[in-house]
Amino acid sequence: MPVRESASTRNTFASTLSPLRYFRSVGLVSAATLLTVGLVAGCGKTDDNSASIVRTTTNIAGAGVVGIERDTTKACPLPSTPDSAAGTKTVAHASGTSEVPADPRRIVVLSTPALDAACALGLWERVVGAATIAGTTPQPSYLGTGIAAIPAVGMVGSPDPAKIAELKPDLIIGPAGDGSHYDALKAIAPTVLVGEENGWQATFTGFAEAMNRKTAGAKALDDYRAAAKDAGIAANAALTQASVIRFEPKTIQVQGGNSFAAQVLGDAGVQRPGPQRGDSFDVTSLSTQADRNRIEGDLIFLMFDGTDGLDYGKSIMKGGDWKQLAAVSDRREFAVDDAIWHGSGITAARALLDDVRNNLNGYVTD
Repeated sequence: MPVRESASTRNTFASTLSPLRYFRSVGLVSAATLLTVGLVAGCGKTDDNSASIVRTTTNIAGAGVVGIERDTTKACPLPSTPDSAAGTKTVAHASGTSEVPADPRRIVVLSTPALDAACALGLWERVVGAATIAGTTPQPSYLGTGIAAIPAVGMVGSPDPAKIAELKPDLIIGPAGDGSHYDALKAIAPTVLVGEENGWQATFTGFAEAMNRKTAGAKALDDYRAAAKDAGIAANAALTQASVIRFEPKTIQVQGGNSFAAQVLGDAGVQRPGPQRGDSFDVTSLSTQADRNRIEGDLIFLMFDGTDGLDYGKSIMKGGDWKQLAAVSDRREFAVDDAIWHGSGITAARALLDDVRNNLNGYVTD
């Protein structure tokens, strides 16, 4: 996408922008449309009008923080039905094959995607132990407070077999990266380790099969795809080119087509700037227009990799180079939940769709 040098040059470049930005640049969107606002509990939230503009009330270095109003009480649905109710099932996975129970009752999960899958299939209350993540909460907040209370079995990537054994699970599910622990884990309970090389939807399907919910998993994905299409239509997604970046401790990672966020945005029909249509890449400077063009978009969704990423992001966002970005001049920069947008799983994908629906046409206000 050709981008503008700054907000002051919008008329020069208007004909090369996405349709929505062009209409705004020449004043063809009515003030009434731009000022339609829905406010709930102090946070912006759209109504059924797809032209509604989201207003946020909290910001990080000028970027509006979205998702504050997220309702996690319905993140995990009611329990789904197993493909078969009795006996066992042979499941092939990254570390071999396992004979798993047809309807597991005591599940240990070793990764966030595995926990997300248990949630999405309504089985989170059967999760008796879970590997934890670094940060302020043991599990991603988008999964709800109940999940945060699940007993810990070590950190993600470093499961503790002794703690797992104490919980007497009848099924252990986790990532292929835990292959070095496989022998110890399968000695405790049937273990299924799923690879992530074929994308998040295939990973979810692998976990659904491990829990003998392949049919329920397929329906959940069909429902997600329908929801993604609906969200895109509601937000007029085809008219907007969204930039997605992640501030890491020393670099800016531009989230390309191989990232989770890009895949979900694509399912919703959200367009991406030209430089961001390949794989993800890093940017270490915004000192030239060519550098800034790699970040630019009609709007920017940005995330932070922990406290170090937040500190680095703030330092960049307070600088003059960042403020030359047209999306920043337009007040169209939004900070999103890193656990969701840099995550993997159908529950995270649905939360990301909520952010798109509520903010793709948004402007930040103080």
